[in-house]
This record gives sequence, structure tokens and C-alpha cells, in this order.
Amino acid sequence: MSDDEAARHRAKMEKRKAVQDAEVAGKTIEKGLLIVHTGPGKGKSTAAFGLMLRALGRGWRVGVVQYIKGAWETGERFALERFADQVEWHTMGEGFTWETQDRDRDVAAARAAWAKTEALMADPALRLLILDELNIALRYDYLPLAEVVEALSRRRPDLHVVVTGRNAKPELIAAADLVTEMASIKHHFAAGVKAQEGIEF
Repeated sequence: MSDDEAARHRAKMEKRKAVQDAEVAGKTIEKGLLIVHTGPGKGKSTAAFGLMLRALGRGWRVGVVQYIKGAWETGERFALERFADQVEWHTMGEGFTWETQDRDRDVAAARAAWAKTEALMADPALRLLILDELNIALRYDYLPLAEVVEALSRRRPDLHVVVTGRNAKPELIAAADLVTEMASIKHHFAAGVKAQEGIEF
């Protein structure tokens, strides 16, 4: 790179930094967020647990309520056992709907999970709560949507909540502060690759 090119690059980056610094300085609100990870692509729960790891690194107390997944032996659960004094983990689901094949049982499990969610939201020591696959429970009307959205919307101001699962309801999306949709561009399952330890669980 010539001296002129280097000077132009430096000037361009100085302008970019000034714009970026001004934008960051204008953001002054600090609050608990309602975050939704949805879409057909892989990575919704994975992203939520990555955020949980960040929170744990900051010394936060965090909670997990799993709405659909049953008693899987997952890598993330094994890992988080090492943070037992900071994590409350509750697997309340009994497996995917096509496995249970019992709507009444699924509804009862979802209601028990919601009761646990409300108890955790009321715990002032908890800073982050992951509601894994709550979107699935809402999609199949296992829980009253309006009641869930209202409760999440009136959570205490410093509590961050992450809701995962496909097919997030429009009402939940409207109430959320941050919504990320995972797109399915390419998935190894379509090529015959099975779910693998350390990657899927």
C-alpha cells in the first residue's frame, strides 16, 4: 500500500470511527431485554446457551426452563453443572410432540413449566432466564398466548429473558426487544448425517 493509499484509508476509518462513536454515545438506556430466537435454521438454543455462558462469566445467576425437550443428556447441561451455584436448570418437557403423542400430557407439562417460569421471574437474584422451546408450546396452544406475552412484558426491569423455538407468534415478536430469525441455508441432516454428540446435544 502506498503512502497516499494508507493516508486515504486512515482518513476513511477516522470518519467511520467518529460516526460509530456518536451512535454509541446516543444509546443511554439500560434495561432487561426480551429476546426471541426463532426460524427454521439450527442454532436457536445454541445461541441462547452461548449468551448464558457470557452471563455466567459476569457472575450472574441464570435460569433455564426447557418446555419440550425431555431428559436428554446434553453437553450444555453437563457443562453448566460446573456452575451449579449460579444456574437453576429445569427440564420440564417430556420430549417432542411426535414422541409423546398425548396432547393432554403435553399441555400439563407446559403448564407446569410456565408455573416454574413465573417462579423464576419472581426471583430477584436471577438476571437471565432461558425459556427453551417456549415458542413450540405457544405454537400448539399448550399455553394461553395473551397471558404469556403479558407476563413476559411486565417482567421486572432488570431481568433478561430469551425465548427459543420455531414459529414465534407475532404477538411475542411485537413485544420483544430483539428478534433473530435463524435461516436454514444448508443442513447436514438433509445429507444423511445424524445428530452428533457435542454438536446437536
